[in-house]
Amino acid sequence: MYTLQNFVKKGMLALFVAGSMTACKNQGTNTTTSAAGAAAPATATTAASNFKIAYVDLDSLEAHFDYFIQRKKELEKKQEAMDNELKANATALQNEAAQYQQKANTMTQSEVESIQRALYTKQQELEQKRQAMSQQYAAQESQFNDELQKKLDIFLKTYNADKRYSYIFSYRAGASNILYHDESYDITADVIKGMNTK
Repeated sequence: MYTLQNFVKKGMLALFVAGSMTACKNQGTNTTTSAAGAAAPATATTAASNFKIAYVDLDSLEAHFDYFIQRKKELEKKQEAMDNELKANATALQNEAAQYQQKANTMTQSEVESIQRALYTKQQELEQKRQAMSQQYAAQESQFNDELQKKLDIFLKTYNADKRYSYIFSYRAGASNILYHDESYDITADVIKGMNTK
């Protein structure tokens, strides 16, 4: 039993010594491999250090981009004009209905029914007009958003012509997939200044 333990210990010791010598011998041979292995992480590190991102805060852009502010005011005026026109039409229809109600006692049944049909038709026409105006406004708003996006895209291509950023994200508080943003990567002020100048 003692001999077996002794043999195992000596055998393990011999394996350890042999392994150490092989490792020392191979250390000189593997210098190139180690260097190549070290080169890969260095390249990855260089690529990672060249990878830069930035973001544009859309809320700030909309609040300070002159073109957006002006076009938004124009759209709001159109919306207000549409609302006023619809309100005036609705008021006129209500007044007409009130007048007919006052005369209803002096009219025949067929006259009352005829007037009711006419008022119903006018009410339907007014509803169709409201829907048409709403669709028209939505189309104008969509066109405006497309214009703004194109202007931003064109500007950012010029702004990032030197490829200093790999990605430029858009950020909007409460409506963004970006859960955290470091303000040192915020290029919104530069973008606003550049787009206003342009």
